[in-house]
Amino acid sequence: MLYQRVLITGANGLLGQELVRQLGSFVHYDVLATARDDEPRFSGGSCGYIALDITDASSLSAIFQDFSPDVVINCAAMTEVDRCESDRDACWRVNTEAVDNLARLCQAGGSRIVQISTDFIFDGLVGLYREDDRPNPLSYYGRSKLAGENAARGAGIDQWAIARTVLVYGAGRDLPRTNFVLWVINKLTAGERIKIVTDQWRSPTYAPDLAHGVERIIRFRKHGVFHLSGRELFSIYDMAVMVAESFGLDPELIQPIDGSGLKQSAVRPRKTDFIILKAETELGFNPRNFRASLADLDHRLEILAESGSET
Repeated sequence: MLYQRVLITGANGLLGQELVRQLGSFVHYDVLATARDDEPRFSGGSCGYIALDITDASSLSAIFQDFSPDVVINCAAMTEVDRCESDRDACWRVNTEAVDNLARLCQAGGSRIVQISTDFIFDGLVGLYREDDRPNPLSYYGRSKLAGENAARGAGIDQWAIARTVLVYGAGRDLPRTNFVLWVINKLTAGERIKIVTDQWRSPTYAPDLAHGVERIIRFRKHGVFHLSGRELFSIYDMAVMVAESFGLDPELIQPIDGSGLKQSAVRPRKTDFIILKAETELGFNPRNFRASLADLDHRLEILAESGSET
């Protein structure tokens, strides 16, 4: 059997943990997980773990020399959209320069790279974006991620893949950042009122479905751009209401507002949903619907609670 050595950066985050769980269940993947923390936040998973700051070029080079990955999945990113506006240097180092270093190391070592990217490279004026639609990011975060996509292409003609996604949610162990669905659950459980915008629309993506799509990019040795998201389009407000209903929480605590009512330094795109036909046909990508994913998330949260893990 041919083993593929897979290096995962940002492995302590939501998608990274899910990739460790899924890839670790296949005997033909030899997984090395990396993140900035000294220790992994997840437990289990058939993998090794090394602390890594991907902005440290010398540490990156050392891992490539020691592990010689066949594939790199880059989940590491600075994703706090407003913070990216205020700390542009840090944003660029993580989201662009580090990807450029990864791609150069991949090119030199014959490795492939799968770069995780975002719907925020689009301006959201029309929605239903295809892989070859023209990007027009509105925020510095979006610009840095688009530049990261271009950097990833430096790995070689057919040695790169870009997996774009939208509003990823799910559960994990001791996550360094929350996500929209968990935030809504936690706030409403605490009886807090929350303000949610009605004039932004997204096609939310369940982290296990996204990880499944990424695994298939690796398995089938695909290159190019793939849109991996849910099929359904909702306003962010409607998503919050559905979360409340699914978890038996009070939707009356959710106050609808328009985007102008929030003080945010970064401009958000209005409508970002994807056409995922390419992923469906070439990868067999088949994301579950939002209600079904929330039921699965409820089950996962129960398991995490029983194990004493934080989300």
